[in-house]
Amino acid sequence: MMNSLTDLDDAGVAAAAARAGADVVRDLYGRRLARIDKGGGDFATEADVAAERAILGVLRAARPDDAVLGEEGGRQGAADAARQWLVDPLCGTLNYAVGSMLVAVNVALREGAAAVADPFSGDVFRTDGESAWVRGEGADQRGDGADRRLIPTSASRLVDVNLDPPFPGAPGFRAVDLLARPAFAEHFRPRVVSTTLALAWVAAGKRAAYVTDGGDLSGSVHFAAGIALCRAAGCVVTGIDGAPVGQGGQGLVAAADAETHRLLMTMVRSRE
Repeated sequence: MMNSLTDLDDAGVAAAAARAGADVVRDLYGRRLARIDKGGGDFATEADVAAERAILGVLRAARPDDAVLGEEGGRQGAADAARQWLVDPLCGTLNYAVGSMLVAVNVALREGAAAVADPFSGDVFRTDGESAWVRGEGADQRGDGADRRLIPTSASRLVDVNLDPPFPGAPGFRAVDLLARPAFAEHFRPRVVSTTLALAWVAAGKRAAYVTDGGDLSGSVHFAAGIALCRAAGCVVTGIDGAPVGQGGQGLVAAADAETHRLLMTMVRSRE
């Protein structure tokens, strides 16, 4: 039996940290929370800040020499730290603020292990960078707490498309135009959840794909954990230009399989 957080491997640390943040998010749900304005219509709530504090507590206890980049607190830790954790304590703040449970807690070691927690289903998705699993009430109907390997599939035909601004790919690419293409309706059904929990769903076979505009998302606190899960589960992950996600890349297309990815890229590139 492990005696402390320091005994956990990186995937275990990521999962423990995400679970700690998820506990806070769930406990504060439905309360009247103060908001911290970020400008441009964006804001954080007390829950975002408190969840990040809980996550940092786990990371500091487990990996005191590592740096952390948090959505709310910015960079913390030694400037010359060899490793950095990326933390989004509440992805889907706008959803949460109006009483929607479609949110995620994201914790990722840059270029390494990662975890995504769903505070309300109890699912915690995690990866060690090579394989990916889920554990939780929603994942395991038997309730025995066993891990289940993530197996992506496009069988649902459901594709989540992020319609939140900004839209750096416009006018060449507009997510709303993708939904209007006849070929999209022929092959897929759109969903808009406005949280990167959708990436965990792609890895788990609950969604066929996820599409969003944007710049380099590989080092984003919002996307790093979900991208890591999808890659480890065997999904096809590229930018909206078909190039690898990374420096100089643009946006994200994460698909359960190569055929789904091919179909989406054909539509993304289409001007008709």
